[in-house]
Amino acid sequence: MNSDVVQDAVPPQRGGAGGSAGGPQTAHDAGDAGYSKDLKPRHINMIAIGGAIGTGLFLGAGGRLASAGPGLALAYAVCGLFAFFVVKALGEMVLHRPSSGSFVSYSREFLGEKGAYVAGWMYFLNWSTTGIADITAIALYTHYWSMFTDIPQWVLALIALAVVLAINMISVKIFGELEFWFAIVKVAALVVFMIIGIVLLATQHEVGGQTPGIGTITDHGGILPNGLMPVVIVMQGVVFAYSCVELVGVTAGETAEPEKVVPKAVNAIMWRVGFFYVGSVVLLALLLPWGEYTEGQSPFVTVLSKVGMPMAGDVMNLVVLTAAMSSLNSGLYSTGRILRSMAMSGSAPKFTGLMNRSQVPYGGILLTSAVCVIGVGLNYVVPGKAFEIVLNIASLGIISTWCTIMLCHLVFVRRAKQGLVERPKFQLPWSPVTEIVTIVFLLSVVVLMWNDPDVGRKTVMLVPVIAAALVVGWFAVRGRVREVAAEKGTQL
Repeated sequence: MNSDVVQDAVPPQRGGAGGSAGGPQTAHDAGDAGYSKDLKPRHINMIAIGGAIGTGLFLGAGGRLASAGPGLALAYAVCGLFAFFVVKALGEMVLHRPSSGSFVSYSREFLGEKGAYVAGWMYFLNWSTTGIADITAIALYTHYWSMFTDIPQWVLALIALAVVLAINMISVKIFGELEFWFAIVKVAALVVFMIIGIVLLATQHEVGGQTPGIGTITDHGGILPNGLMPVVIVMQGVVFAYSCVELVGVTAGETAEPEKVVPKAVNAIMWRVGFFYVGSVVLLALLLPWGEYTEGQSPFVTVLSKVGMPMAGDVMNLVVLTAAMSSLNSGLYSTGRILRSMAMSGSAPKFTGLMNRSQVPYGGILLTSAVCVIGVGLNYVVPGKAFEIVLNIASLGIISTWCTIMLCHLVFVRRAKQGLVERPKFQLPWSPVTEIVTIVFLLSVVVLMWNDPDVGRKTVMLVPVIAAALVVGWFAVRGRVREVAAEKGTQL
């Protein structure tokens, strides 16, 4: 086998013994070999924060407020709770055995190679389409400034992709530093905005000619001005907003002390969700009537522009541009690691297992970037709809990923009860009820997408197409997977 792809030096397993659903398996993941441990605790903590603050809030919240009204806060709260359950389950498995392959590696251990194959390619679908959403968002944000208005949206999208790709290929340490400062910028900006918003509320300063306060909700249809269904329909977009929280599991494979860092990062996600997401949406609803927000413009920029602070709007637009760049950077990072884990088992192309001298899995990163180039074309053909189209497709990928994590955790807990593995002290509460309820909720979101005839229904129609592609793909790679398993002395 190609020595560039598979390396013999594999770190020992941390935690209990594993095994695939179909037979015994080695306790480690060959895809974990060769990585540096250059991510520091501050990197992991801020990546966890940054993962909970992205384009889903900075850009997507505007259009969702316009359709669902103040009830959007309820959607963020509910989805945020289930996102916390997912990352808590993932965090427990990380402490069982840290892996850069993250949930794909755990799928291989607890669900077998087929489970890892499905989990990996659905995650690739999620992040490759999310990457398209991110470069679209970057182009939209850039068009906010008049000097860039005449530049085609697809050109700006291509430039953004090229810049972030170059950054991601340097080293994991550079990635960690950039994500650290990206997160600092995002958090600081949200805190400043919330302070400004609270001052506007307390002083009853007019926003866009209207006095902020509870009246902006009660005088415009209440919490659910269009009923409950619009809130339900936007759920898939809200799930997408949290789609980066699982990045904590991937980064754990490149930090020296995951057992100390991961629990703190995971536990902090809950209050971040409440403070930044729910708090921001409630504040936005109190500052302006929900009908004032529009799709395609950050709701924060909308508010600041309407209070006679145009420069503040420029600053916030720069911040949300940073958020989109951060999300794209994270997507390339995570898919590179996931695809390398899959390449080690034969379920992804060999070249996605290649690493450069800086210990960066550049093959997988280039494959994700290639799909993002398709997004550049989408921005050329349908610039007005590119963001929403790929957002819904990405939601299918993240829902699949989260369901896989919970399924893995169910098997993990079952094996712990059988004495085959040992659960760490850091545990998901109320298992197996928590996993089952979370999976039911996530699947119900897919079903409810059918009620959105414009985009959601078309997205659901893609499910059988994606399933068929996965089946065909499995038969294409099955022989290679068996060869790798035979070399390792394992069974499928």
